[in-house]
Amino acid sequence: MATVEKISVALPPEMVAVVRKAVESGEYSSASEVIREALRDWKLKRKVEALELDELRRLVNEGISSGPSVDAELVFSRLRAKYAAMPNQEEV
Repeated sequence: MATVEKISVALPPEMVAVVRKAVESGEYSSASEVIREALRDWKLKRKVEALELDELRRLVNEGISSGPSVDAELVFSRLRAKYAAMPNQEEV
């Protein structure tokens, strides 16, 4: 690993137990390795959230650009009237 800076982190007992269990099980070689992976996952999660937010903004802007909206109640009342005016056909 390149340059490493040592810091101290305070964790609640439950989290400490999880970190220690991961090391004791052999899944990780040190507590530092557990924390580094957790931070990598956290960074990835933040990146995904930012991308999702950007996509939501894009979709909202696309909707706004698509033209004026139509009141849903108006659309449904027209459909109800249309289907009410159609002759009743019995199912076969």
